[in-house]
This record gives sequence, structure tokens and C-alpha cells, in this order.
Amino acid sequence: MTHSIAITGASSGIGKAIAEEFARRGAELFLGARRLEKLQTLKAGLLELGAKSVHVQELDVRENTSVEEWTDAAFRVFPRIDILVNNAGLVLGRDTIEAGRVDDWETIFDTNVMGVLRLCRGFLPHFRKNKHGHVIMIGSISGHQVYEGGGPYCASKFGVKALTQTLKLELNGSGIRVSSIDPGMVETEFSEVRFRGDKDAAKAVYQGFSPLQALDIAETVAFVATRPAHVNIDEIIIMPTDQASATKVSRT
Repeated sequence: MTHSIAITGASSGIGKAIAEEFARRGAELFLGARRLEKLQTLKAGLLELGAKSVHVQELDVRENTSVEEWTDAAFRVFPRIDILVNNAGLVLGRDTIEAGRVDDWETIFDTNVMGVLRLCRGFLPHFRKNKHGHVIMIGSISGHQVYEGGGPYCASKFGVKALTQTLKLELNGSGIRVSSIDPGMVETEFSEVRFRGDKDAAKAVYQGFSPLQALDIAETVAFVATRPAHVNIDEIIIMPTDQASATKVSRT
């Protein structure tokens, strides 16, 4: 069976890995990210990996119009999309709440929480019409456990967890599945964004242990998405073997 899958934040990291994993499975891909040039570069490689077709369009999940245009385009290209992966997300800084920047908080919440809401509002009417669909959230261990210097980000991911649980209630009986995959530490450029381009600080986050890789999450998404229609994987927390909690990591 060929899956049609829409992925946000698909230009790098986990989103890119998910696109590559489904390309190897012959899927139809509709990809969105702010960096359109990266998506266009990625497209050829995905076709070489085996994707049946690949369509890319610029997407900023913080902008209502951008989300609406992306959603409309997705369903014009693939009228029966099987899966929406809400992957776009970010974190900025490690400031305490006392020292934090309001504009950073607004960016975090507008991306991580409002972005998910915008995408779900756009996709769900189509899923209901088709009596079919699967919303997969890329959450975080930070939606289960908090840590110092992560207040706004943790709050945003707890928010995503609340949205996911609400959707499960609201969509019960519709045939639409809702799942959440909540990773611990994954080595991507995510930390580089957090530290505002400081590559050394970002690299230090993953030193002394074996973090998860984007492929680990992509393979988990594929497993969740390919269960039989009567099976819904509600939630998976996936951690590096060396990570016991949001704050405890065994480093050498």
C-alpha cells in the first residue's frame, strides 16, 4: 500500500529523516518547511530513494495564511492524505524564567503549540470527509518531565501532549488515529538553533554518550503509521540507553 504523508519541518533533522524513511517505502510525500531551497534540494534524493512522488512548498507554521495555503495545496495534490506528521518545532536558549525573553517565549509557543493547532484545524475536516487519517505528533520527553532552563519549551510540549489527548477524545469513533512519539535527546541541528548558531555549545550537548539519531525517530514513526487500521499506538517515549530522564544522562 502506498502511503501519502504530509510532514512539517521536513527540511532537516527528524522531519528530513521521516521523509527519507517513507521515500524508501515508496510513499507519496508532501513536505513543508520555511527553508524552501533545502526542500527543493532534498526532493531529488527522495525520488532516488524510491518515493512515488514528492511535492514541496514553503511553510511557516506561525502564519495562518501559510498553513492554509500549504494545507489546500496538499489536498489538491493528494486528495486522500493518510498521515500528517506535526514535526515542526524549536527551542530558544536555556534561560531561567526570571531571565527569559518574552519574544523567545512567543516564538516557542507560536511554533510548537499554535503551529500544531493550525495544522490540525486545516487537516481534520479533510480526514473526517475521507473517514480516514492519522495525526502523528513529534513531542518530547520535555512534555513529561521538566528541567531548569527549559520552562517555556517544556510548557509548550506539555501543551502538545494536552492537545494530543484532547484530539483522541474528540476524534473517537471517526476512524482518525492520533499518536505521539516523544523522544529524549536526538542529535540534530535542534540544539544549534537553541544556542543561536553556537556550534560548540550545541555539540557539547551530545558529548560523552550515544544520543538518538533522527533515523531512530523516523523508523518509529514508520512503525506507528503502518499498524493495521484497528490499531492505534497512543504514545511512545523513546530514549537513548544512556538517558534515564530529562535531566539524568550517563556520560563518560
